[in-house]
Amino acid sequence: MAEETASSEKPQSKLIFVNQLDCYGGKNIGNFLSQCLVGASLEEIEEEEDDRSVDTDILQKPKEGTFQVVGTAKDQSTQKPDWAKDVILTTERDQLLEHLMECDVIIYDITEDPDQIDEASWAVSALHAEIERFDSPKMFVLLSTVMTWAKSKPLDPDDPEIPFTEDDYRRRKPHPNYKSHISAEKLVIKLGKTDKSRFVTYVVASGLTYGAGENIFHYLTKTAWHGQAEALQCFGTGMNVVPTIHIKDLAAVLQNTIDSRPKTRYLVAVDDSQNTLEEIVRTVSTSLGTGKVKNITKEEALLSKDLEQADFDQLLVNLRMDAVYIKESMNIRWVAETGIVDNIQSIIKEYKTTRGLLPMRACILGPPAVGKTSVVQKLCEHYKLHHIKINDVIKEAIEKLEKSAARGDQDENEDDDGKAQEDQELLDQITESKDNNGGRIEDQYIIQFFREKLHSMPCQNQGFILDGYPKTYEQAKELFATDEEEEEPEGSKVPAYDKNIMPEVVISLNAPDEFLKIRVMNLPESVVADTHNTEDGLLRRLSDFRVVNEEDSTVLNYFDELEIHPDHIDATKETDPENKGIVDKIIKIMGEPRNYGPTPEELEEMERVNTEKRLQREKEEKEEREMREAEEAAERQRRQEEWAQRLEEVKRQEQEVLENQAVPLRNYLMKHVMPTLTQGLIECCKVRPDDAIDHLAEYLFKANPQVD
Repeated sequence: MAEETASSEKPQSKLIFVNQLDCYGGKNIGNFLSQCLVGASLEEIEEEEDDRSVDTDILQKPKEGTFQVVGTAKDQSTQKPDWAKDVILTTERDQLLEHLMECDVIIYDITEDPDQIDEASWAVSALHAEIERFDSPKMFVLLSTVMTWAKSKPLDPDDPEIPFTEDDYRRRKPHPNYKSHISAEKLVIKLGKTDKSRFVTYVVASGLTYGAGENIFHYLTKTAWHGQAEALQCFGTGMNVVPTIHIKDLAAVLQNTIDSRPKTRYLVAVDDSQNTLEEIVRTVSTSLGTGKVKNITKEEALLSKDLEQADFDQLLVNLRMDAVYIKESMNIRWVAETGIVDNIQSIIKEYKTTRGLLPMRACILGPPAVGKTSVVQKLCEHYKLHHIKINDVIKEAIEKLEKSAARGDQDENEDDDGKAQEDQELLDQITESKDNNGGRIEDQYIIQFFREKLHSMPCQNQGFILDGYPKTYEQAKELFATDEEEEEPEGSKVPAYDKNIMPEVVISLNAPDEFLKIRVMNLPESVVADTHNTEDGLLRRLSDFRVVNEEDSTVLNYFDELEIHPDHIDATKETDPENKGIVDKIIKIMGEPRNYGPTPEELEEMERVNTEKRLQREKEEKEEREMREAEEAAERQRRQEEWAQRLEEVKRQEQEVLENQAVPLRNYLMKHVMPTLTQGLIECCKVRPDDAIDHLAEYLFKANPQVD
């Protein structure tokens, strides 16, 4: 009896259908639900579980009693996700209906693909027609969009800031491009009223979703991450309020709906934010890009290749909505209850992690003229990283200070928080330092410039490769020192350092002085001119390098102490002047790129180059084949002529042999046979016998000299 009670308390799993598991919504909702215990949302949220990180994408082993997820796929070649029970690849609706009949809950998301509206309407109608065949009660949830409210009139014309709630859903008016969405909503609500005990339906009107790699806001995060645009574009004035919700919070709303079966059949799923488009764009730009925002007209926005009409419509929506039922009646462990702006740092972290956009940081060290710069340049081209050279860093920092100081002189009456004056003072200090040090800038200023550069948004987004810096142990210690007072873990012997700029890979290119001298001597004069690679310059730099890189004081010791062990590469074994072998070795050490990969323009250029190479290769192969065939034909003709000549020679020689062999016989016949034969013929002519042959034979026999 006790065993029966224990078994009855175990949560019963439910089979959930989610359409298009390979798309943004289906993938994230399906993954979320597959890790949820049935009925878990009905329990009170424990305080220690309240603070959940948004980057919890690590797939955990499903617990007993979790939802089992099946669904369709937009791409029929899609592989089944690890968290899904099955992917239905059939396009026949009769077969799809049989799969839907096996499910306890059917969720159709019509927010992304307009083609799914017709399928969702068919699915709810087909299920409704089969109510009598249901083995158990079923639930149908239509995940729609707040765009079906886009043209709703304000609840109070005198106070347009009063938000809409679920109770106002009968007054909603759709955007002109979303009339089919509202028709599907009405159909789902209608069919759920027939037999609520066997077939219950819900409509969830979702705000614009974000998080987990981004969807509609991806154009913003991608543009800001690349940092190539001077400012992020904001459409129109940007004063429109955009209803939003994190995709995981939306999935939690669906979880609660499945567990609690609320009496309200129409739910609004939005977070507590009332952010305008301009606030969202500026926040993304500040946290991920340059911090600048540029307002463009709606007409200009429509010309963008990265933006579809549906995205454009949603981003320009102006709605104030309040999800009253969700906040008051659902237990949700919110990921971003207060919206994008307030949670931007965790959302950006999640975006980078989901997209695999993690910065790559490396440092290439070695003696002068070993080839560091050429190697770093090729690595940066391969990985699309920022090449950090000491001269460029100093030049960029000085120009920035001069520009800031000049702006302060022009805008003396404007309040710039004293930044221009501080920059001018720093410039003066640097100038004085150069005068006192023979034109060299002190390390403290160079390190300050490097820290600012490495902490800049581009370097933090894509990553960087340090070219020959830091040069000394002390420079490295100062450069990578952390500003925060972090307590080292108890028992840890590793000193604290700034993890945001510390290289993951350190490469040391090694070569003896004689090799480097010979290498520089073999460089063209045009390459050596106006550089440090003159004979005197190289010797001085080599001497300085060896002094600060003795075995006990080398900068490599600093990285060893932090357990970032440098990889040593012998540059003397490289025979290619382009250092291809060294670059390939470092690429193997650093691994695969962690970025978006080639842009459409780069892919097009790569395709063009590959096509040109293929055509050139085919042309060369054709020319080589034609040349080979011509050579073979010429060789064949030569052999035929040679054979004919030899045949003629053989015939001539045979003729000569025959003629030579015929001389003795001819002489014998002329001497011994022809005289007798001639006389016999003459005799035969005189006598004219009846049988001339017999007469001639008799004559020859009688006249045969051998007989005598």
